[in-house]
Amino acid sequence: MSVFPGFGGWINQNIKQDPQAESRRSEKDTNNEEEPSYDEEEMKRQDELWKAAQKKHPWYDAPPKVKVTTKKGLCHMNIELTFGLTPDGVFELFTSPNNGSLFFDMDMNGRPLLATKSRKVLKKDGPRQTVKLVKAVAWDFLWWSGYFPIKLIVDVNKKDLTAKYKKEKMMFMKVFKGNWKIEPLYVDSERLCKQKEPKSLQEYKTCSGGQGRVASKVTMDQYFQPYPPFNLPPISWFIRDITIRTTETLLKMLQHAGAVLRE
Repeated sequence: MSVFPGFGGWINQNIKQDPQAESRRSEKDTNNEEEPSYDEEEMKRQDELWKAAQKKHPWYDAPPKVKVTTKKGLCHMNIELTFGLTPDGVFELFTSPNNGSLFFDMDMNGRPLLATKSRKVLKKDGPRQTVKLVKAVAWDFLWWSGYFPIKLIVDVNKKDLTAKYKKEKMMFMKVFKGNWKIEPLYVDSERLCKQKEPKSLQEYKTCSGGQGRVASKVTMDQYFQPYPPFNLPPISWFIRDITIRTTETLLKMLQHAGAVLRE
């Protein structure tokens, strides 16, 4: 799925990449990409507005807000974060097969923190698509390092800009599932709409005279629970900590990629 033509190539020119990993991904992903479902003229207009506004009204993406609760061994992460990109742009960051080059962490010895090994479309139904992903998450512990393999089933809905995911197979995890949704933020409404809160993009375009930027709010819920005996302290503490920290880091990397695009 690709919202922006050439998006992956543009990203690769601006963010450190792994050519071999991208080559392997291209060989394994044999599914045809969907046609864009967004308003191309609107996207161009938003792009111009964001670039022009960076000098006068620069945007800052605050770090993800994460609330963690645990009940009967099941850990729940509720996450909220913002992007200075349109919802379609953020959807692309989250779902594009070309986004593997975004997840490089210099603390991981130059290795990608998250790598996509393969991707297969299982089902298509209009804007909905079910995809099987095989990913690998990098880890370091003392002088050891390696990758945890993860097999995920992801159900995405391009119309609603939502997704649900669950593990098919994941080392140490009995439960690993979650969902996210992307909603528009009319960031210039207070300045341009005379304190009138718009309820739709068309209303926002009208009250702002077509000069209002659209940003995005992402809300996520993620649940995980280790298998026995990894669900017992102190091992469970380590798994809980690394899962939360890795999730936060990946989201910050996506925010950084969004900032590169915006600027």
